[in-house]
Amino acid sequence: MATAIGKRVLDKGWLAARSTEVNLTGVELTTTHPPSHQSPWMEAVVPGTVLATLLKNKLVPDPFHGLENESIIDIADSGRQYYTFWFFTTFECKLSTNQYVDLNFRAINYSAEVYLNGHKEVLPKGMFRRHSIDVTDIIKPDGQNLLAVLVYPPDHPGRIPPEGGGHEIRKDVAAQYVEGWDWMAPIRDRNTGIWDEVFLSVTGPVKIVDPHLVSSFFDHYKRVYLHSTLELVNKSNWVAECFLSVQVATELEGNICMVEHLQTQTLSIPAESQVQYTLPELFFYKPNLWWPNGMGEQSLYNVEITVDVKGNGESDSWSQQFGFRKIESHIDSGTGGRLFKVNGQPIFIRGCNWILSDGLLRLSKKRYKTDIKFHADMNLNMIRCWGGGLAERPEFYHYCDIYGLLVWQEFWITGDCDGQGVPISNPVGPLDHDLFLLCARDTVKLLRNHPSLALWVGGNERAPPDDINTALRKDLQLHPYLESFTDCKYSKEEISLLLKDPSEYLDGTRIYVQGAMWDGFGNGKGDFTKGPYEIQDPENFFKDDFYSYGFNPEVGSVGMPVAATIRATIPPQGWQIPLFRELPNGCVEEVPNPVWNYHKYIPHSKPESANNQILLYGTPKDLDEFCLKAQLVNYTQYRALLEGWASRMWSKYTGVLIWKTQNPWTGLRGQLYDHLHEQTAGFYGCRCAAEPVHVQLNLATYFVEVVNTTSDEISDVAIEASVWDLEGGCPYYQVLDKLTIPSKRTVSIFEMKYPKSETPKPMYFLLLKLYKMSDSYILSRNFYWLHLPGGDFKLLEPYKKNKISLKITSLTFIRGSSYEVRMHIENTSKKPDSRSLVHNNNFFEKGSNRDFDVPSFKAVQRVPEKKKEPSLLQKIWKNFSTETSGKSVTEIGGSHAGVAFFLHFSVHASKMGNTDSEDTRILPVHYSDNYFSLVPGELMTVRLNFEVPQGTTPHVTLHGWNYQDGHTVL
Repeated sequence: MATAIGKRVLDKGWLAARSTEVNLTGVELTTTHPPSHQSPWMEAVVPGTVLATLLKNKLVPDPFHGLENESIIDIADSGRQYYTFWFFTTFECKLSTNQYVDLNFRAINYSAEVYLNGHKEVLPKGMFRRHSIDVTDIIKPDGQNLLAVLVYPPDHPGRIPPEGGGHEIRKDVAAQYVEGWDWMAPIRDRNTGIWDEVFLSVTGPVKIVDPHLVSSFFDHYKRVYLHSTLELVNKSNWVAECFLSVQVATELEGNICMVEHLQTQTLSIPAESQVQYTLPELFFYKPNLWWPNGMGEQSLYNVEITVDVKGNGESDSWSQQFGFRKIESHIDSGTGGRLFKVNGQPIFIRGCNWILSDGLLRLSKKRYKTDIKFHADMNLNMIRCWGGGLAERPEFYHYCDIYGLLVWQEFWITGDCDGQGVPISNPVGPLDHDLFLLCARDTVKLLRNHPSLALWVGGNERAPPDDINTALRKDLQLHPYLESFTDCKYSKEEISLLLKDPSEYLDGTRIYVQGAMWDGFGNGKGDFTKGPYEIQDPENFFKDDFYSYGFNPEVGSVGMPVAATIRATIPPQGWQIPLFRELPNGCVEEVPNPVWNYHKYIPHSKPESANNQILLYGTPKDLDEFCLKAQLVNYTQYRALLEGWASRMWSKYTGVLIWKTQNPWTGLRGQLYDHLHEQTAGFYGCRCAAEPVHVQLNLATYFVEVVNTTSDEISDVAIEASVWDLEGGCPYYQVLDKLTIPSKRTVSIFEMKYPKSETPKPMYFLLLKLYKMSDSYILSRNFYWLHLPGGDFKLLEPYKKNKISLKITSLTFIRGSSYEVRMHIENTSKKPDSRSLVHNNNFFEKGSNRDFDVPSFKAVQRVPEKKKEPSLLQKIWKNFSTETSGKSVTEIGGSHAGVAFFLHFSVHASKMGNTDSEDTRILPVHYSDNYFSLVPGELMTVRLNFEVPQGTTPHVTLHGWNYQDGHTVL
């Protein structure tokens, strides 16, 4: 049976072997002597790297565990041949008359020789370029086809710089991080391998190549046009009479699509030629627009282009999810920072820096989905793909499209690789400038149709060499329609008649900035004006002199994971916590163990600048206590960072990017979730601070502020401020009502009076709630733990012994292996304050759940109860499922009244034979909130979403400051 038109991924059945251990040529391997599952051949990881393959076959230890990376030979010591590998697989492909097939490699690192059935092709150098080989005349129509690929490492893998910087690999067009950084250990094979997908593409006589979709907007986004240009390749030796169709559809509920446009054109393509064709634009009236996270829905249309050849039927098709949106930016005259607009609306950027998902390039749709959804869960709206990492993959962008994350894509220039370190490596950039530009242009074609892609940037901490920079400026120039930040000066008719169609540009829709500290970023002149990267006293982020420029592309801090992650990624000899050594000047220095040092641990103090933030809670005695106190620091640190920037929204700042949200290995600094996908408390500090409408305390002035980043004025709202002491009392309570918060503004509302009272407590809790007066729905909730100036949090240490009673009611929904658990937690230690109207915490939610079709879940009755009248909880759940559902109730007794402090859930697998030392966590889990606190009488609903491995029963555990032994609540 003939192979169907379309794409077929070759991701199974691959073998690999070190080239020096194979005494056969590529021709022999793919004709007379194909390999088998015998030494030196082993099961290969494709897509992946050589090191990933060696790890899979247990020929090297896990380089991310403890100090195991030190036992793996580095390419600088072994030579390039040691990591030069053969990869081999077989496939069948039977073509019918007038069918053609290409063998495609979406990326390899760094160059390769390809052998198919004895025929040789060379894949040229470059980590960020696609390769396509017409193998129509090479494949066997009957039987197996033998494919062998010999992959060579980068030309200049380099030796690990003894003092950082100066990376030799900078001479190649490849990822720069692999020689190691101040946050990363070196990758021993420098990511050599077939690191992206390999696939066959079967077509008829005419093939579609790299369509480009562009939208233009008129009449305040009411009239919208879709422009499209593509390349058509006629592989036959006769003129092809074609019908070229474009279909635009929207997906409705239940996987039903509604076709909004269907247009067909006829054209002739000369024999054995490639032509560019621009289709007539399609008109849309008030289409649904694509918005970034926090600004609106991420509306996507399915665009499908099909070419049929007369007498042959369908020849090729191409599809893409496309979002109608317009991104503009300019340098703001008031702040000097770059100000972005999406669909005409200013967007305050609160985002992050991204290296890559995994240092061994074990990339997958599942991992990408978790990574990107985590960023959306944190309420962030931009990801910067840092220049020392990857040109990210289409799957990464697919989930950024879905979850609304704007992307800053940087090319492969990193100033801290050039002209620095010992020895100085290469102050003039990549050696092959033409190769760099080829990879850049191919990357643009690969990614340009994604609505999430916001801008191109030449490099990190350095602009590209002049000739590269000039070429990129020319290649990525904006279409005249998009050059003006204000309303377009061209009419629709002028664009159609006088100007080149915008889809005929290489991009034409996004700005190009030469470097991360130029043109509205940092001081705009290329000087090192980003950071800092260390711990701060939280109030520093609010001070006038903290950061002087409008848009900070990198500001970082700590990122200690939870104790379970330390135990899972570091052997017991590395579980010793840092020593706290007092310096002659009275400051405290942390001295970590060698394993933590290797994993780039960053201390929680900065002598002469920031007090040790962990010791504010008392000296920890063991790993669990250290990591718990580190989570308190993570939460306050990252919440204050984003709140400090939001406090000066538009008046001083236009945006900030955290350095960074994650690590591509088991690092111990600069992260909000770890490599195993366990969130730190800093994750939820960010989630709190970056919500679109937010109530906050300015830690420098003690004024309560409301941040409204939305396009709507908020009226008829109130703020409730309550102070709680360690005895469960409420010595201060205030409500300010009938407030109006303008759109896109931060407003200072009132000054907190409590700390200035005659008898303030040395340490206290502050709960702020912003709510709608009409129905008491919560718009924002923010909980602080505070001490008097010059004080500390050491009173929390004896507070651990206070047992606060809780009632946890849970309901579980299951669809296949997907679980959703609703936890309803109530602090029952004391009745709610009679003055409060919002102790039930009914949150106002906009939008829908983008992960689960909630009504299709099956409700699971864990502990049946007698039927009662509908409760508040049942009312909350009434739209969640139409089925009758049981619930599980757990009550935790306590003899003290007070705040249930720093509660956090975790999900664990229950299997036969688990040992005490085994990591039983089920990861990842998406929590609607975690590391939260409840004042007396307060209720909170937390949603948990996760996948469960087959044969596993999940259990949910609750820990907290007052519940350190943990309680199984489901």
